[in-house]
Amino acid sequence: MRLVFPIVLTAAGCASSTPIDAARVVDLTYPFNDKSIYWPTAQKFSLTRVAWGHNDSGHWYASNDYAASEHGGTHLDAPIHFAPNGWSTAEIPVAQLIGPVRVIDVRRQCDGDRNYQVTVADIEAHETVHGAIEPGSIVLLRTGFGRHYPDARLYLGSDVRGSIEGLSFPGFGPDAARALVDRRVDMVGLDTASLDHGSSTDFAAHRIFCEANIPGLENVANLDRLPPVGATLIALPMKIEGGTGGPCRIIAFLPR
Repeated sequence: MRLVFPIVLTAAGCASSTPIDAARVVDLTYPFNDKSIYWPTAQKFSLTRVAWGHNDSGHWYASNDYAASEHGGTHLDAPIHFAPNGWSTAEIPVAQLIGPVRVIDVRRQCDGDRNYQVTVADIEAHETVHGAIEPGSIVLLRTGFGRHYPDARLYLGSDVRGSIEGLSFPGFGPDAARALVDRRVDMVGLDTASLDHGSSTDFAAHRIFCEANIPGLENVANLDRLPPVGATLIALPMKIEGGTGGPCRIIAFLPR
């Protein structure tokens, strides 16, 4: 199902719209700062103040430089991240970054297993209650690990920089990833640092999604504020030419 936003033209030919109800907008993005969660081997976010104050003419001027890996904080994985013929960040069609969102709640399973791999049965259990996942949907996993952000030890399982030993958090299992590809979803995501579970060494879910040109969202915030079905999501990453991912501002509109 592809979402359609109606545009109403006035007699003068100008677009007319009603104000956005702020109470229906949910920000699913963590702020970028020195506490942002990054992969242990990736360059973390840093901000350098270049100017901050009144200049010689008495006018205020402020400017910063920033540096970071593409993959950290709330961000998007482009298909080329794990598929040589996949889209780069700038090549992803904008329409694929907007759509109806499904939130699959697997908190109970993840509470019992930090490296839980979401299964086809989890997807089917969601569909039994909320209806079949339609083509064009965006599917997010609510693992409950968002409650630990930005504590790296609790969120990632380890706070040792430069080492991936000891990482433990939930992710998509390979069979679940294939099931969502079969359902022709537009995008996937979750409230952990990777589409794959923390102890993964082959990153199977990443490869399955990326080979199907399905982008992934990682470190998604505030999933507790979304219903299982009915919200609309917009995820707009920095448009990096040749990029393998990028920082992403993600918002959702709650159903009326």
